[in-house]
Amino acid sequence: MSQPTSAPSPFAALGLDEPLLRALARLDYATPTPVQAQAIPAVLAGRDLMAAAQTGTGKTAGFALPLLQRLASEAAPVSANCARILVLVPTRELAEQVHASFRRYGENLPLRTLAAYGGVSINPQMMALRKGVDILVATPGRLLDLHRQNALKFGQVRTLVLDEADRMLDLGFARELDAVFAALPRQRQTLLFSATFSDEIRKMAGALLVRPLSIDASPRNSTAGGIRQWIVPVDKKRKAELFCHLLRKKRWGQALVFVKTRNGVDQLVATLAAQGIAADAIHGDKPQPARLRALQRFKTGDVRILVATDVAARGLDIDDLPLVVNVDLPIVAEDYIHRIGRTGRAGASGEAISLVCADEAPLLAAIETLLRQTLQRSEIAGFEADHRVPLTRPTGQVATKPKKPGPAVGGTGRGAPGAPAAFPTSASRSRQAPGKRPGAGVRKKTSRT
Repeated sequence: MSQPTSAPSPFAALGLDEPLLRALARLDYATPTPVQAQAIPAVLAGRDLMAAAQTGTGKTAGFALPLLQRLASEAAPVSANCARILVLVPTRELAEQVHASFRRYGENLPLRTLAAYGGVSINPQMMALRKGVDILVATPGRLLDLHRQNALKFGQVRTLVLDEADRMLDLGFARELDAVFAALPRQRQTLLFSATFSDEIRKMAGALLVRPLSIDASPRNSTAGGIRQWIVPVDKKRKAELFCHLLRKKRWGQALVFVKTRNGVDQLVATLAAQGIAADAIHGDKPQPARLRALQRFKTGDVRILVATDVAARGLDIDDLPLVVNVDLPIVAEDYIHRIGRTGRAGASGEAISLVCADEAPLLAAIETLLRQTLQRSEIAGFEADHRVPLTRPTGQVATKPKKPGPAVGGTGRGAPGAPAAFPTSASRSRQAPGKRPGAGVRKKTSRT
């Protein structure tokens, strides 16, 4: 009697070969996500691609899997100090994450990969490039450092991937990107993957991509449906106190906490330590080894609270993270999507809580306009704000701030007409800067990755 044959993998129907299918089976990847189902055949066919999808929907596999297969099918070896696939990312953490994904997916393939970023010695990276690498994942600044020191040549680059290009512009890497684009071969495949695409990114794509396939696997600037979002109005000076109160009262387990400034991160960690709560910190002033240790301790559960600036909003891939807390709202509305996208990944549920003071009302209005929804408000007894947080509207306006403290504010109420939000989204903010070319420097650089 013949044995029944197992059903073919849905990934096989996309054109992926057996070595990649074995790796996916070991990783328990059963069904392609929408962005993977659309992107993989297009990348295999050599198309330029512009893909937008929610954070946590599998964008990395959407480009890594087909690129690995195309490399494995080519017999020509890579030359010394060269790379065949170049992946540009905005932060060190994202570089490590994307590099780790390439290594996992390509574990059955004889390919060399490297992650290159600042904050660590350049010498090991230069040594690794001497034999050439098939895949180089890099931040723009370190990539140009390697190129200028003749440790890296661009002549064999056949595919350029821009992962989270909007964040690279937010961090002020426009000049570095322009320099990279000018040095790369004109004949190449170019792929853009991101959770959000500003108008400036779309203009840049128009100059870089050739007849690209456009993929919108989810509504633009949307969040995963499994994330419950709500805000707590509170006075600025009581935010840390309220966070500690909620941490105890709600018995939060693991939480990723975002604070606006590096000093704010360190102050909150110190406040938690004084109350006997272990927490680690990630921000731009931390050495890269310390950032990696903090992330690893958080992933393994050795510490349950990780406090970070927006350097951690992208590039943190944490399984089953239940909670994101915004002690401060982000200046750029799109960064809210990336922050809360650390939870509710791959269809799981999650929760995102924001502590909002009166000064942040324009930021809240910009976020709600981007989301096209009004976030639910919930005041905490004993922490009612003396300086009321004005009502917000989906149009990006805020109602007039009441002169005297009033009753608790509901999340769906309507206020009197007010002025436009002072902090629009990154797209509209960058349009206000005169004399800038499309896709070029829209912000002053805030940190060096």
